[in-house]
Amino acid sequence: MTSTQAIAVGTSRIAADAPVFVIGEMSGNHNRDLDRALAIVDAVAGAGAQALKIQTYTADTLTISSDKPAFRVANDHGLWGNRTLYELYEEAHTPWDWHAPIFERARSQGLIPFSTPFDLSSIAFLEELGVELYKTASAEIVDLPLIREIARTGKPIIMSTGMATLAEIDAAVSAARDAGCSDLVLLACTAAYPAQPQEARLGNIEVLRRAFDVPVGLSDHTLGIGVGVAAAALGAVVIEKHVTLDRRDGGVDSDFSLSPAEMASLVVASDQARLAVQSGEGFGPTEQERTVLALRRSLYVVADVRAGDVVSPQNVRSIRPAGGLPVDNVEIVMGRRFVADAERGTPLTWDLI
Repeated sequence: MTSTQAIAVGTSRIAADAPVFVIGEMSGNHNRDLDRALAIVDAVAGAGAQALKIQTYTADTLTISSDKPAFRVANDHGLWGNRTLYELYEEAHTPWDWHAPIFERARSQGLIPFSTPFDLSSIAFLEELGVELYKTASAEIVDLPLIREIARTGKPIIMSTGMATLAEIDAAVSAARDAGCSDLVLLACTAAYPAQPQEARLGNIEVLRRAFDVPVGLSDHTLGIGVGVAAAALGAVVIEKHVTLDRRDGGVDSDFSLSPAEMASLVVASDQARLAVQSGEGFGPTEQERTVLALRRSLYVVADVRAGDVVSPQNVRSIRPAGGLPVDNVEIVMGRRFVADAERGTPLTWDLI
């Protein structure tokens, strides 16, 4: 089953019959350098993605500065262990005065720029920038007032569902729809950084599609492109991946981000997967295979012969191309005599023997 719903965003369509809508997520990979941020925009466009996403918050809109244990990342976290939330968000946030040049660069490159807002002030700010759609983060799926406020803009919403129960997703979807959102995409997601493939739960793509009758995609934090390509084969219409210029440059999200070359591979491979699965079933030659039928083996004269010569393995063989008698006739023709002269390379036919 696939959702028949199609969502228009700019010149792109999010739909089962459209190319996979690939989003390059900058997140904190700008490393607090605007020139690097703009270079990431260029890299996402060069990779062939359709959209560029950032996040709109400050450390103060997400949390407070506190050293209490609840405000620290767990010690055993591979990337951010024991850092305070405030420190992490202060480093990772995209300054608000960068948004306009980032959006302008993205639009000039044919990308759709958009963002994840985390409070009411960020929604108002993004509306001033003319954002065309919104993303809601997995951790904010329980912030129903925020979701309602985003929905009231009338813009499409792409909603990540990491960590959420089906009941929590239902509540968030209802909140968005009740507040006026008519164009909604859900993203299956494992909100771990990085996420392990064995926790990807790609089966949720079909579950979400059936449960809510909306287009479904994947917000992917696993390493590489394999999980994203598999998701496309399972019908994901959107794939979001973090992207950086070079993982060796470091940064809060660099370890699980794609390089520009990997992003380009994802764009191509994910749509190949979509098309391959949608090609369905069938046997016999496809349209492309028809030209290859001529390369099937058949019986040919492989040495010059004269009328009266005996057909033998020395002068008749099964070779490519087609055009001669079917190969399974080889035992029938052996020992017969030619009734006409034939040059090497002549297809063997019944009127020759």
